[in-house]
Amino acid sequence: MADNLPTEFDVVVVGTGLPESIIAAACARSGQRVLHVDSRNYYGGNWASFSFSGLLSWIKENQQKTDLSDECEDWRKLILEDEEAIPLSSKDKTIQHVEDFCFGDQDSAEGVEEAGALPKLPVFGDPAAQGVSPGPEKDSPTVEGIPLGSEESPAAEGVSPGLEKENPAGESPGEEPQGPGAEQAPGSEAAAGDGAAPGSGAAPSTAAGDSAPQPAKTEAAPSENAAQEPKKITYSQIVREGRRFNIDLVSKLLYSRGLLIELLIKSNVSRYAEFKNATRVLAFREGKVEQVPCSRADVFNSRQLTMVEKRMLMKFLTFCLDYEQHPEEYQAYESSTFAQFLQTRKLTPSLQHFILHSIAMVSETESSTLEGLQATKKFLQCLGRYGNTPFLFPLYGQGEIPQCFCRLCAVFGGIYCLRHAVRCLVLDRASGRCKAIVDHFGQRISANYFIVEDSYLSESTCTNVCYRQISRAVLITDQSVLNTDSEQQVSVLTVPPLEPGRAAVCAIELCSSTMTCMKDTYLVHLTCPSAKTAREDLEPVVQKLFNLNTEKETENEELEKPRVLWAVYFNMRDSSGVEKSSYAGLPSNVYVCSGPDSALGNDCAVKQAETIFREMFPSEEFCPPPPNPEDIIYDEDEIESEESGLNNSPETKPETSAEESSSEGGAAVTKEE
Repeated sequence: MADNLPTEFDVVVVGTGLPESIIAAACARSGQRVLHVDSRNYYGGNWASFSFSGLLSWIKENQQKTDLSDECEDWRKLILEDEEAIPLSSKDKTIQHVEDFCFGDQDSAEGVEEAGALPKLPVFGDPAAQGVSPGPEKDSPTVEGIPLGSEESPAAEGVSPGLEKENPAGESPGEEPQGPGAEQAPGSEAAAGDGAAPGSGAAPSTAAGDSAPQPAKTEAAPSENAAQEPKKITYSQIVREGRRFNIDLVSKLLYSRGLLIELLIKSNVSRYAEFKNATRVLAFREGKVEQVPCSRADVFNSRQLTMVEKRMLMKFLTFCLDYEQHPEEYQAYESSTFAQFLQTRKLTPSLQHFILHSIAMVSETESSTLEGLQATKKFLQCLGRYGNTPFLFPLYGQGEIPQCFCRLCAVFGGIYCLRHAVRCLVLDRASGRCKAIVDHFGQRISANYFIVEDSYLSESTCTNVCYRQISRAVLITDQSVLNTDSEQQVSVLTVPPLEPGRAAVCAIELCSSTMTCMKDTYLVHLTCPSAKTAREDLEPVVQKLFNLNTEKETENEELEKPRVLWAVYFNMRDSSGVEKSSYAGLPSNVYVCSGPDSALGNDCAVKQAETIFREMFPSEEFCPPPPNPEDIIYDEDEIESEESGLNNSPETKPETSAEESSSEGGAAVTKEE
């Protein structure tokens, strides 16, 4: 039961999104006692990834309008006279206008069961919520077989043969989004009730295949002799192979020299994940999708550019790499938009389009010259580190990244509880600081600092906050938007505004080798800042790129387009950039983490996490590397206590102190190494 949870911590973190997970890992790594809770039954919040059946459950949950106004408030009796309660929200209101569509025979899927699915639980029924370890440990994370910390550039095309072999169908952690512990599953009811510390009972070295039933073995590798015609995929096949899908709620890529990659390498969290190169950058121009030459080799091998255009493009890109050294070139245009600046550079319309929408990826009407130059330089600096594009994508989806940081926190003694709601923050009126939380069991848990994800704050706290919205769409299609010799492509496509006043749409197309979709399908993510509902914002773009008709209704001109098999649209709250002063009545030791923003990268989340950590612990290093196994010194008493602890089950294991928990975490690192 929750009575077994310690009543005092240094830091309590509410929500398991990316910023909160980074902060939890950094705090645990610096020796703080961390409690990390989430009322959901899965990790990641709005950063999560789901199997297909898990996503259908998530859709159903967010389409239902649940009224929780009559919820029991017995916890108010626990508030003393010299205290004040700041209620937290019990309903997530960050997702709106959820609409899903099936463009096939949906009735044919009745009675079809998901292959290898776990027995359904009373809550949510999603295998994604089981909190199983993120898969077999590797000695080193790889990008197409290259260690993440390596500067060597692997081949950008195709899939590393080792990826399929290292993740056989029966052991694939991508079958279900998973949490930081294998032996002690924080997503289970036992974890929520017992408050067990995954840092001691969840050695990350345990493979997922050891603790989860194996799904039916099917071929994950792409067919060597792919047919010219796309194979007919039915809805029942999608349902049956639902565990092959890892569908992200938020669509992002990692810049190869971005803040998140540097943090993953520095903290050694990268050992918990694997990555694949984004193999190509695409452009949508004059109604056609075409590939954009990015690297020097791509430019000179391009057949779509004339020799003159190649020289123009290389000259401009060379200038952008060190534009600060030549202020006379752009100072006169600092008040102009980047699009206007490009018109002065003697670039052809096609080159201007490529640079604006596919390299800088900035707004045609709003982005200044300096913003465009900075974005172009960032793109160019990230080229060549791991491939021919600047981007990496985590195998099994973006939802793996928060779980990787949760695992680091668990290794260093952090305690995890999913399905664990927090009713309120307890404010001490005399000092004006938050002193505790009250959970749904009525237990008071004290701490020095509190991290709360924005979606948990009540409407009264957020009265003065003005939120933006993100429009999202996820499509399952039967072929790529640009077919080439290789089926296994990860593509980034920016679609310019189709009408004035609208934002450009970023599309990321994922193939089956990313472990996010079944064989012979593609997963397409569309994202843009909201103007209307997600469907109104994104459906015009979907109609331009894809065939939405059923097979019988398809006209000749639509035959060449990829056919959409299934789609979902939804709006997500963008709480990034909100100042803490905008929230009403929050004490100084309560920090708010935002949800995902609309940007392609993850810099906002990393900056926010580091800023909050340094405000709490200015003298501590942010996510330092873990100690080398050779540097860990064990006392005989510690070794004996550890051996006796291993012989006990998690239920009978006695509570450990912070020091013991930290030493156990170090032992886990030793085992992994």
